[in-house]
Amino acid sequence: MSEKILCEVFKSSRKEEMYLYVDKRKGLEPVPELLMETFGKPIAVFTMILTADKALARASAADIMASINEKGFYLQTPPAKEAYLLDVHRAHVNRQQ
Repeated sequence: MSEKILCEVFKSSRKEEMYLYVDKRKGLEPVPELLMETFGKPIAVFTMILTADKALARASAADIMASINEKGFYLQTPPAKEAYLLDVHRAHVNRQQ
């Protein structure tokens, strides 16, 4: 597995909080057509150098890198509503302390 990946992140034009992570050098080519139909028009959000120890909000950078190396992409789906609301509650409680 590569030690780092120049990763481009796209957000979905159809589904809120859905993102595709790809190797910038390969772009969206490895992403299956059916997934792209569901994903909608990809909107470029940012590019970053991804390393296994990079801290990310919802997924392990090592898992994202493994998926990109194996499948050519990583799909981040929206969090379950219950988990999301719990995260919002925890963030609010932490701010009050």
